[in-house]
Amino acid sequence: MSDTAVQDYYIDEFAHCFGCGRLNKDGMQIKSYWDGKECVCHYIPKPYYTGGFPGFSYGGLISSLIDCHGHGAATASAAKLQAEGFTLQERAPSRFVTASLRVD
Repeated sequence: MSDTAVQDYYIDEFAHCFGCGRLNKDGMQIKSYWDGKECVCHYIPKPYYTGGFPGFSYGGLISSLIDCHGHGAATASAAKLQAEGFTLQERAPSRFVTASLRVD
């Protein structure tokens, strides 16, 4: 697994996201790591992201994790590079956005 997060390879113009932007000092700082054919993210939310009950996160945080890590950003970026024959070290990843997301 890479020691550098996929999000840390985004060019500065794309690095301001609240969920995963390395340049957003007030953001969540979600980090995803490419590991062969999958992307791995471990995230421990701060206590102020509680969703009304201690020990439970609110839905917006869950949506941000899905959006920034798996659904629309890091995983898609790293997978696209791999499909094109590049690594994260060889070329900056593309930036993807989520068109639709539903969390129940």
